[in-house]
Amino acid sequence: MAVVFYQYPKCGTCRKASKWFAEKNIEVNDIHIVENPPAKDELRSIYQKSGLELKKFFNTSGQKYRELGLKDKIKDMSEEEALDLLASDGMLIKRPLTIDGTQVTVGFKEEQFEKTWGK
Repeated sequence: MAVVFYQYPKCGTCRKASKWFAEKNIEVNDIHIVENPPAKDELRSIYQKSGLELKKFFNTSGQKYRELGLKDKIKDMSEEEALDLLASDGMLIKRPLTIDGTQVTVGFKEEQFEKTWGK
């Protein structure tokens, strides 16, 4: 299965991850996370496969996150509310979001990419 790579072209971290994939000759299905954010059901599936806390999927350094005051609201949100919010705006999702059907990475750390995608 192809690696699905949700990214935002203006994001430096996304560009680093994209470069890493190119250097490793790993083909990715590149999806613009703002123009085509994952739907709520897809986010739920990704989140469940990841083994991560749902709050790890939020772009905590993003302007939208700060505008909405999510730092204080996230801990009291239900899973459904958090998934609705993430699905409503790709800028709220930590990026890049990379999946292959079984494995998930959120953000870009070269060591993590090497371990997950460098096989």
